[in-house]
Amino acid sequence: MKLNYGVVVLSEFMGELLGTMVLIVFGVGVVGGVLLKWSKAEDAGWIVITIGWGLAVTMGVYVSGTVSDAHINPAVTLGFASIGEFPWSKVPMYITGQMIGAIIGATIVFLNYLPHWEKTKDQAAKLGVFATAPGSSAEVRSPLSNIVSETIGTFILLLGLLFIGANQFADGLNPLVVGALIVAIGMSLGGATGYAINPARDLGPRIAHAVLPIPGKGGSDWSYSWIPVLGPILGGTYGALFYDAIVNQAYTAPFWIVSVVVASLLIGATVVELTDKDGQSDEQIKETII
Repeated sequence: MKLNYGVVVLSEFMGELLGTMVLIVFGVGVVGGVLLKWSKAEDAGWIVITIGWGLAVTMGVYVSGTVSDAHINPAVTLGFASIGEFPWSKVPMYITGQMIGAIIGATIVFLNYLPHWEKTKDQAAKLGVFATAPGSSAEVRSPLSNIVSETIGTFILLLGLLFIGANQFADGLNPLVVGALIVAIGMSLGGATGYAINPARDLGPRIAHAVLPIPGKGGSDWSYSWIPVLGPILGGTYGALFYDAIVNQAYTAPFWIVSVVVASLLIGATVVELTDKDGQSDEQIKETII
């Protein structure tokens, strides 16, 4: 039976909404378990968080994969669209579903840990349940470097997804492999910024943190919020374009334009980080001392 176009669109919208909701329930949920006071998982550590996020992605893909393309990530949607693997006409609908699902998922986590918010006095920990931040100290808060980290992580994510998609697996195995990719990214690269690698994963829960009546919460750190949005979009788009160029020899104008942008970002971040506040590089300082 041929489905009405409106029914198909609604199904895909709900697939992305529910898949992203499940992603956030499990992903933000594991962070809440580790960070909030008097949780049985308190202080379980980074390994638990990265495994939890990997399983969260796997479960989200299983939920949405039967009715949508299981992107559950605007960076994936935009990356696939940039190389013609996904129609641009569906991009707004997919991203809207992902954002709504992320906000709902974060709200469910808030409700799950209701007694723990008041017991947790650390405002940064409360925000950390919902949103990402660079490292474990303000000393590594550097916009260019933080964007570089998110760009690299999402670049690897899209490359991995496209290479995984090029392989044949037993039915139902793909989401497990994708989950393993997320764990690998988190363990290896995630320590720098908390590896949002997904604009909806950070912005949706950050909005929830801002509007929910969380006892004793602080601000939602909006001055940082653009980094886990812009970085993943840039990295995801470039990852897809890079794959298309290498595998399909599609050296298009968008590929070269984004290559220049990414190269400029990498060079700029390197110059900023290797130059002290007085404008002297570490090497120049050593020469002065000698």
